[in-house]
Amino acid sequence: MFKKVLIANRGEIALRVHRACRELGIATVAVHSTADSKAMHVRMADESVCIGPPQAKDSYLNIAAILSAAEITGADAIHPGYGFLSENARFAEIVKAHNITFIGPSSDHIKTMGDKIAAKKAVGDLGIPLVPGSDGALSNIDEARAAAKEIGYPALIKAASGGGGRGMKLVEHEGELEQQLHAASSEAEAAFGDGSVYIERYLKKPRHIEIQIAADSHGNVVHLGERDCSLQRRNQKVLEEAPSPVLTPEQRAQIGETTRKAIEGLGYLGVGTVEYLYENGEFFFIEMNTRLQVEHPVTEHVTGIDLVREQISIAAGNPLSFKQEDVKIQGHAIECRINAEDPMTFVPSPGRINEFHAPGGLGIRFDSAVYDGYDIPPFYDSMIGKLIVFGDNRDLVLNRLKRALEETVLAGIKTTVPLFEKLLDEPEFQKGDYHIHWLGEWLAGQEKDD
Repeated sequence: MFKKVLIANRGEIALRVHRACRELGIATVAVHSTADSKAMHVRMADESVCIGPPQAKDSYLNIAAILSAAEITGADAIHPGYGFLSENARFAEIVKAHNITFIGPSSDHIKTMGDKIAAKKAVGDLGIPLVPGSDGALSNIDEARAAAKEIGYPALIKAASGGGGRGMKLVEHEGELEQQLHAASSEAEAAFGDGSVYIERYLKKPRHIEIQIAADSHGNVVHLGERDCSLQRRNQKVLEEAPSPVLTPEQRAQIGETTRKAIEGLGYLGVGTVEYLYENGEFFFIEMNTRLQVEHPVTEHVTGIDLVREQISIAAGNPLSFKQEDVKIQGHAIECRINAEDPMTFVPSPGRINEFHAPGGLGIRFDSAVYDGYDIPPFYDSMIGKLIVFGDNRDLVLNRLKRALEETVLAGIKTTVPLFEKLLDEPEFQKGDYHIHWLGEWLAGQEKDD
């Protein structure tokens, strides 16, 4: 096992990794920008190193500064968390070149899965179902027209690199194709430095289902069931739950085993998530995330498996602590992403938290790095916490979630807590009857009513 892990991240995920390391008897190093000098992960770690000014490009994305911090402190491994450098193949390569273990998959797998076109080909060859679309990146408008004609309208143009909805454009009919093609390519170039785009069938009301996998260096590959991440705003996840309210045990077993076999075929190492769109009983591959997901806690609670501990242990060369037959999905869990934003306009709301109280009680987990008097900086993602609620069944979890939201106090800033309180009153959400466009439609209706 490692002696010292440098955590190349901030906020709640840095604290989550620190806790897992401490339980494994591993010392931790926190890195931080000048804006995060009083952050909780800095206070809790065994050592801390300032790696630059507030802007992420000068600190949390500064590879040279992070490696210097690792060498100065004698860290023998680096955990990237999620976001920032977690899916940067070059970073993984450089870490390895410095004889430090990167807690994640190989740089080759990061690179392949970071390119959506290459990822589709890789998993498609291994039996993963794909959304019908172009075979590769589109070279010109004629190729786009031919592909769209074959798959039909509406169609979706997507960036080959990156994600989060950037470089993604809906094309309702042929007359929009050329304009949307240029718009998607320009947006992708600006966001990811790669203007390559492809086109695929647009699914009208799909759900977003993802399968959690874990693979060690001893030939063991397992899946840990699914998460339903269909509650989204502008392609950004807002709430996740496990298991999905719509999948049967047979469907779960089928897509889980299909995914497990494909990951085994890839020779993948570490934890990862394969994401699908699900509509009319069919699954279609979207992408694979070669890192820990924000929503990993819901899987932890329905399986009883600590994913971060397993991730660290795998990187240290140990076998998984469980087999596929040991994975049992029990109960239900829901995660709400608590953001420092206006609950209806979603405008960021950085500032000082002058009163904080986390909810408690049976079946409640609040992953956050905030505290009374904490100043939320304006330089980073607005997520400040994750409220995870779990119990024997979904109805119990919904009631428990309502109670937990009522208990949550984050005064001095605006948060998305009121949004979740309103959503809990919606009959369609209560029944689990929603899709990836549902929240956007619901929010538009709220604005109209106001």
